Amino acid sequence: MATAPEPPDDSSTPPLGTARRVPRPNAMEPAAARLQRLDRVSWILDRAIPIGRYRIGIDPIIGLLPGIGDWIGTLLSVYVLYEGARLGAPVSLLLRMTGNIFIETVLGAIPVLGDFFDFAWQANTRNLTLIRRYHGPAWRPRALRTVWAAVAVTALLLLAAAIGLTVLLFKAALNFGGFRF
Repeated sequence: MATAPEPPDDSSTPPLGTARRVPRPNAMEPAAARLQRLDRVSWILDRAIPIGRYRIGIDPIIGLLPGIGDWIGTLLSVYVLYEGARLGAPVSLLLRMTGNIFIETVLGAIPVLGDFFDFAWQANTRNLTLIRRYHGPAWRPRALRTVWAAVAVTALLLLAAAIGLTVLLFKAALNFGGFRF
């Protein structure tokens, strides 16, 4: 009589109820891990939520918070700039990325109209596109100590612009309403 074949002993399959590890990017390729992280952050900030034919992220939603929302959005966008600097992006590319963040910060601070601009501009997606377009083997990764000071100064300048514009808009709104300082 023929017996049923025994199932193969596959010791690589974990027993039922055991979690499987998500494969990580190759440890020899840290740039791939950094780019994968940037993809995820950019998607969450700019395109995670479908609304009809359009996609928005949490960045414009955070920007709806009066006053502080644009500052938080700027700091989140500076993270993409930081990762680009760590990847070894040239200074000219980092300046273009800073310009994208600056435009989003300044125009996004305008009440109501700036919120619509935030939905459309998507600076993080633009910056990731720049990184992907120009990333190449010639880029040499930068150490954290060489990047953090420049990114911190950039973040402070962007926040100062956002705060200054918010104060000017607030004063203009009060003057328009008949109040004087």
